[in-house]
Amino acid sequence: MIRPGFAIPAGELTWRYSRSAGPGGQSVNTSDSRVELSFDLARAPSVPERMRARALARLEGRLVGGVLTLAASEHRSQLRNREAAAARLAAILREATAPPPRPRRPTSPTRGSVERRLAGKKRRSEIKKDRGGGRRGPDE
Repeated sequence: MIRPGFAIPAGELTWRYSRSAGPGGQSVNTSDSRVELSFDLARAPSVPERMRARALARLEGRLVGGVLTLAASEHRSQLRNREAAAARLAAILREATAPPPRPRRPTSPTRGSVERRLAGKKRRSEIKKDRGGGRRGPDE
């Protein structure tokens, strides 16, 4: 489940397998442990319409023809890579379908914060003034 009222059925996911780069022991050249997971976000019937619009807008740079594709090859086993890809897809969609944050209500600074800021500026000014980097006369 991604959010309440939004879960992706397994039939809407497309899996592809290929050989993974990196370590793998004896079976490294024979097992297809790299996993590619594709989800057609633009045409999936399980995605509510308002969440689809929000996700398409937020993920437009990652989508190719409305399809979100993820690859996982960090584990040696295909099963663990499948789980990693599914978890990553869920996290991406959860973030992309999140409602926008409430707008910030503008406030003005408190009197105390204004006084503290001005007192700090005054202190800094005094420190710099007391450094005495002025000109010296010819007899000194």
